[in-house]
Amino acid sequence: MIKRKITKKIMVGGVPLGGESRISVQSMLNVPADQVEKSVEQALALEKAGCDIVRIAVPNMEAVRLVYALKSVLSIPVVADIHFDYRLALEAAAAGVDKIRINPGNIGDEGKVKAVADTCRQREIPIRIGVNSGSLEKEILAKYGHPTPEALRDSALYHASLLEKYDFTDIVLSMKSSHVPTMVRAYQLASQACDYPLHLGVTEAGTERMGLVKSSAGIGALLLEGVGDTIRVSLTADPVREIYAAKDLLKALEIETEGIQFISCPTCGRTKIDLIGLANQVQEALRDCKKNLTVAVMGCVVNGPGEAREADIGIAGGNGEGLLFKKGQVLRKVPEERLLQELLKESNRWTEITEVSFLKNFGELFSRLLKRRGAFIPAWAGVVQAMRIDSKIEGWSWMWRLTKL
Repeated sequence: MIKRKITKKIMVGGVPLGGESRISVQSMLNVPADQVEKSVEQALALEKAGCDIVRIAVPNMEAVRLVYALKSVLSIPVVADIHFDYRLALEAAAAGVDKIRINPGNIGDEGKVKAVADTCRQREIPIRIGVNSGSLEKEILAKYGHPTPEALRDSALYHASLLEKYDFTDIVLSMKSSHVPTMVRAYQLASQACDYPLHLGVTEAGTERMGLVKSSAGIGALLLEGVGDTIRVSLTADPVREIYAAKDLLKALEIETEGIQFISCPTCGRTKIDLIGLANQVQEALRDCKKNLTVAVMGCVVNGPGEAREADIGIAGGNGEGLLFKKGQVLRKVPEERLLQELLKESNRWTEITEVSFLKNFGELFSRLLKRRGAFIPAWAGVVQAMRIDSKIEGWSWMWRLTKL
């Protein structure tokens, strides 16, 4: 069990950061801000993939229009990424943005910093200070010689102090570097120095292959130490791939439990089916499944069921066929061409069984509550809220509490 550091809790729209809140996943649009229709389309795709917070570049006043467009269709918070011009921050705030990413030391005199701090405080908009190896102040670089972890920490805390001077403390910090050891150490030092929530990420991590490696190493190392409150896996790829990668990372660390835990073997000389193709098909078919389900795709019948006995359902290949198994027990033999179909059918059946069980217990609980009128109204309100956010896990939690009435 990972013991997280408890940081200051702030709200980004309706998403909490810090405290004991779940670790949220972020990404950024890569469509030019003046292409509003395409930007909205990409933002909706990110939301569907499970993005918790989406960031947009706001390079000029014209780009502020995108804030209005996104706020009208998204249910997730929008962050405005701003450099140098404090007026863009004021306009984005007026447009209803949920968070601003800006470094106050880069926007000019203290009057401009105060204007941004006052506006964000009045509108309850948090600010993320984002420093990286390529944006350090000359004085800090002169002190350390090059972008060291200590330099990144000092830069972030310097920018935070400019906001603190005007009584603004709804701050998130990030200290990104493309050099993983530097990035990890910088966040460790910042975590020791302050209680602000930390946005983890490896900047300029590279294409999907290298970006996944670097981000898993850097972000994963910090999360295992209990450091970090929100993450972005930066990839030179479709931003939706960032969301999939971040969620897979959280599941691999058992920080996030919603969705499919996927197991597959690397194949060997005993494999007689197209395991690589089948594994990819299964993973894509179940990509958006929200069930807490472990699915295994194994290459042979020798060790498959035994090695994946902890899986909820799975398949083990044979010679042109395979075994469909559940909790390590063989259910039936299936021809190779039907393995994917039968596995998906079994996973759907698992879902249906879970939902039927949920509804059955819900009905029994409802009947019990009718007999206890005094507890009915507040209890029913809780169950309705659980259903409204479409979370069966939350619903089960309420049921358990209500049985204690």
